[in-house]
Amino acid sequence: MANVLVPALDSLASRVRSVGRGFAVAAGLGAAAGTAGLAYGLWEKNQFVLREESLAILPEGSAPLRLLHLSDIHFVPGQKKKADWLRSLALLEPDLVVNTGDNLSHPHAVIPVLDALKPLFEFPGVFVPGSNDYFAPRFKNPAAYFRGPSRVSDNPVPLDWPRLRSGFGMSGWIDLTNRHQSLPINGIRFDFSGVDDPHLNRERYSGWPRGTAGQDSRPHVRVAVIHAPYQRVLDHFTNDAADLILAGHTHGGQICIPGYGALVSNCDLPTWRAKGLHDWENDGRTTPVNVSGGIGTSRFAPVRIACKPEAVLLTLTART
Repeated sequence: MANVLVPALDSLASRVRSVGRGFAVAAGLGAAAGTAGLAYGLWEKNQFVLREESLAILPEGSAPLRLLHLSDIHFVPGQKKKADWLRSLALLEPDLVVNTGDNLSHPHAVIPVLDALKPLFEFPGVFVPGSNDYFAPRFKNPAAYFRGPSRVSDNPVPLDWPRLRSGFGMSGWIDLTNRHQSLPINGIRFDFSGVDDPHLNRERYSGWPRGTAGQDSRPHVRVAVIHAPYQRVLDHFTNDAADLILAGHTHGGQICIPGYGALVSNCDLPTWRAKGLHDWENDGRTTPVNVSGGIGTSRFAPVRIACKPEAVLLTLTART
């Protein structure tokens, strides 16, 4: 019997060792893949791109107008490459800059981000805040985003939003936080209506600017400016006859699957709408919505995969 059992036990032990080696190899490959993925994500977060779109919403006969849409800069002191790229955007010479919030990701980022944006203050601009203009980000389990939109933690660390807002305003950009204002650009009257961040349930609708006693006969273009593109806000502005809605917040999903796209949008927007120019329909009305994929990341999740950081240059043209 011993002569039979010994070879059998040796064979079983050999198989166990083989399986163990297989698990070790698999674990090693998994760790290597994870390390490679992290390294790639750290690299991609600095591969800034300019997405260009064209949209025919201007009055008939109007000359093209260039709108630069910035969102989710999430600046951290020391981000030289990001700062240099932001400064370079002034070379586009936009007719209008629209900033849809989340400029900060660090308590000491206000002055550096204002410095990075300084060349763009030479052009007309409007802005609204995002939650990370009010509160510093904190570490979150990435899996939590699959359970629904993120929430502000208890005892959040406040950021110096008043100083940032003052810097924007002193530079000539218009604050649209729960307010409206008109701005003439290239002979066209742009009527803006903006809201505070819907992600914090702070939006309050102020309507659209009115004409001056009916004397303003210039063509009007209505542009809604928001940070987080929650469906309730898109529905409101679509029903209220906006010609264009601009939003950010989603980071385009930030970590995407090539050929599929975003896994989350961090709001109730469908993931396939997490980035890009799409039509939003509600109650028989349709409004184009541009959702920026954003420029930065939270400093606690500084990676992007298959979702390069972007600014968006919208060339607005005349309706035909």
